[in-house]
Amino acid sequence: MRQKPLWGVVAVLLGLTLLLSACGSKEEKAAPLSGGAGVQAPPSSAPQSAEIPTPRLGPAGAVVEVDGSILTEKQLDRELKEKISGMKGKIPAAKMEEARKGLRQRVIEDFVVRTLLSNEVRRRNIQIADREVNEAMEQLQASFPPGTTLESQLKKNKITKVKLREEIDFGLKINKLVLSQPKAKEKATEKEIQGFYRKNSDKFRSPESVRVRHILIAKAAGEDAAAAQTKKNKAEDLQKQLAAGGNFAELATTNSDCPSKESGGDLGTFTRGQMVKPFEDAAFSQKINAIGPVVETEYGYHVIQVLEKHPPKTMPLDAQAKEMISSYLQRQKQQAAFNHLVRELREKANVVLYQP
Repeated sequence: MRQKPLWGVVAVLLGLTLLLSACGSKEEKAAPLSGGAGVQAPPSSAPQSAEIPTPRLGPAGAVVEVDGSILTEKQLDRELKEKISGMKGKIPAAKMEEARKGLRQRVIEDFVVRTLLSNEVRRRNIQIADREVNEAMEQLQASFPPGTTLESQLKKNKITKVKLREEIDFGLKINKLVLSQPKAKEKATEKEIQGFYRKNSDKFRSPESVRVRHILIAKAAGEDAAAAQTKKNKAEDLQKQLAAGGNFAELATTNSDCPSKESGGDLGTFTRGQMVKPFEDAAFSQKINAIGPVVETEYGYHVIQVLEKHPPKTMPLDAQAKEMISSYLQRQKQQAAFNHLVRELREKANVVLYQP
């Protein structure tokens, strides 16, 4: 079976985090082991300033030098400006200087790690076929939410398709480099899988959940008591119609102020802590199919019907669970192999961090 690319490494090392993060912009209810976060370049693989001599700014305005390759102050400032411009409005002004310092260190660290790996890729003459890059491009496109195109994300993040192909090509070379390490190819043993299951039993528990549909008569900002009472009366009238056998889906479609009206009021399945408290209390206390009394929340007045109840349960250590655990442990081994490789390359390299 073909190894999947270490997309986490690609994202961190190639500066594609913004582009790739679009894949996870949609809220998902995912188990901790089922996600594909990939291998992330850890802080331990970055340059540690305590271990590097720190003389003044180096030749040609260098901030850091790795075996003759330099990152200049001008290059660093240009990259920082690009990153900071994308953070405007997301970080309070009072925190901007602190964020800038953190970004500066991150850019320097990424330069060191990328240079070390790039030099090693060239030394080993690692090659990637165009077919592999094309497949990776297709995987990337397929990972976007429906309606999102690769072109729109490239434009949003100011990256050309040519540049993206270059970065993916380099990332796949890193992937091949890491997978050439013996430790990265080790499979999880049965003992390791069972040990992980025992130590992380909480990760295999599904909490109590309910599937609910509702009709919402929404409140409006600034409305007076009379208007609020009128809306409450409407909700209570709907509740009586439903209790008398009215068609829930039809009444929800024609009366509800919630977008769920398009699916007959069905909100799907949720667990405790996902809804506002009064709604949650009603949903988990009502009997299946019963039409409960009108519930008031900050959003308005709800008529609720519980369609399904699912008690808490623990996922057994079956073939599916073993496959999930094995994949997770495999990624950990690949991460460890990546860390080890970077440490080895660093020990052999001449890395000098300068100070302005």
